[in-house]
Amino acid sequence: MRAFSDLIDSLIYTRSRNGKLRLISDYLKEAADPDRGWVLAALTGELDFPTVKASAVRNMAMERVDETLFKLSRDFVGDTAETVALIWPGSNAISATDTLTVGKIVDELAAVSRLNAPKLLANLMDQLGSNERYALLKLATGGMRVGVSARLAKTAFAQAFDMAVEDIEEVWHALSAPYPELFAWGEGEAERPDLTGVPFFRPFMLAHPLENKTLDLEEYASEWKWDGIRIQIVGTGQETKLFSRGGDDITAAFPDIADAFQSNGVVDGELLVRGEFQGGEAASFNALQQRLGRKKVSKKMLEEYPAFVRLYDILYDGEVDLREQSWSHRRQKLESLVPKLDAKRFDISTILEARDFAHLSEIREGARDAAIEGVMLKRRDSPYISGRKTGLWYKWKRDPLVADCVMMYAQRGSGKRSSFYSDYTFGCWTDDGELYPVGKAYSGFTDEELKMLDKFVRQNTLNRFGPVREVDKTMVLEVAFDSIHKSKRHKSGLAMRFPRISRIRLDKPAAEADQISTLEKMIT
Repeated sequence: MRAFSDLIDSLIYTRSRNGKLRLISDYLKEAADPDRGWVLAALTGELDFPTVKASAVRNMAMERVDETLFKLSRDFVGDTAETVALIWPGSNAISATDTLTVGKIVDELAAVSRLNAPKLLANLMDQLGSNERYALLKLATGGMRVGVSARLAKTAFAQAFDMAVEDIEEVWHALSAPYPELFAWGEGEAERPDLTGVPFFRPFMLAHPLENKTLDLEEYASEWKWDGIRIQIVGTGQETKLFSRGGDDITAAFPDIADAFQSNGVVDGELLVRGEFQGGEAASFNALQQRLGRKKVSKKMLEEYPAFVRLYDILYDGEVDLREQSWSHRRQKLESLVPKLDAKRFDISTILEARDFAHLSEIREGARDAAIEGVMLKRRDSPYISGRKTGLWYKWKRDPLVADCVMMYAQRGSGKRSSFYSDYTFGCWTDDGELYPVGKAYSGFTDEELKMLDKFVRQNTLNRFGPVREVDKTMVLEVAFDSIHKSKRHKSGLAMRFPRISRIRLDKPAAEADQISTLEKMIT
């Protein structure tokens, strides 16, 4: 347990990507099984204890710590696990750190009931020091937040055992924690895990933002960049799986798509929902969002939000790997496949015909009324390569929409930002002069701007609602966003897509910020 807590502690205070890679890599090489496998699962978000939630941690703390003291401390620290680890009463001895292994803790957490979870956590906490207690709570609740993405953790594994991260990603989702086959393969004690007949994930090919507008359009195919989520469909003829761009299995949320794909092969496309008022075309991302993240989908939801996939590419035709073939060759294969699929669930992306970049720009900007983010350019002779490679695929997103909004509420961030008010809820004016929230953002500003905004929140707090601060309505933020849609879940009736702070308008009075009616005119 000590090695794990040291790893977490070091990752929190290490900013560089290479530094984090080195820390995880060294741990994976030195730690014993199954501890290192469980830690790898925790870092990649694959570890979950359904009966152990944040409420169990709070309930456990309330048994030992004065409630008012706990709430004040939690408010100051900004993180429940860190607060409990530091405020936990009793000895700070770590006598059980060496005997209480990660594997043993995982076994106990996996077996505990929801009712007994607080008692088990308290018993484990009593055996550990503050650093180990913090690592325990992060492990138990699944909220690592140590600046490590799943991709970085997999890259660290590849680095530890001198392997290609693409090879790791291909087998990753077909294996289960604590990954004994993966470590045996990495250490040369076994062959690559046999995935015959298993629908497993292949890494996506990605695009660079387009900066060079002097490309020869004769060498590139242009198509829409749709505003859904990119997915990979893997079918064996017996079983079909759907994977997100990050490799997450999302089949349960879209059984209609999985059931409709009976082919043996692997295809790449955009998952969308048909719009009731778009003549059967794609609805906004807001419609798709109703189904994302669900483990079960009701019949009513299947009917109200019918999903379909706009196919971009084909990686495998049956057992034949097409990834080394050119885009043009793969496109021909895809065009042959699509007519064999259910037309209600699958179609193919349209190739745009543009004379030059000026013409393509007109086409791109003229698509604001559709669920479109921009344009893709794909070199016709490009193979399908995992990750990004310059010169092959480019994305040319539409210029963002912009609105001047007023900061209404602020909340502390997580991890390195836990001491700063970095999450801002902002609003626009109604015709009656009321301010309604229209979005929330926590990115787009520099470290210096963050310090300035944090100071503003502290000096202009009007009310406190737990971790949230209501502020004086005087700070204007210029907010950039990709699109805006109607939403029944928000008081303003609007929901922004990818909002971020683009500028702090110290020069603008709050009364001159935009109105709700202005944003309504931007609805796509």
